[in-house]
Amino acid sequence: MKPDDFFQQLKDQLNSAMTGSKSLNTEAMTYLQAATNNLFDKFDIVSREEFDAQKAVLARSRQKITQLEQQLAELEKKLAE
Repeated sequence: MKPDDFFQQLKDQLNSAMTGSKSLNTEAMTYLQAATNNLFDKFDIVSREEFDAQKAVLARSRQKITQLEQQLAELEKKLAE
């Protein structure tokens, strides 16, 4: 679940539960948003976009390492001849 979706769900639940002063509701929402953001920061959660970008970098790095290993093996074979 995305942090924004989680916050929106909490906000909707809190809105339905709270009946009273609008200023209290706004203040509670501000506090809830800050607390939620703080919680997600502590978990060190990354976005899907950042995860996918790092996954692509890792795949390219693995491909390059495999290519370099093959080149090294070929050079070692030539030196052994």
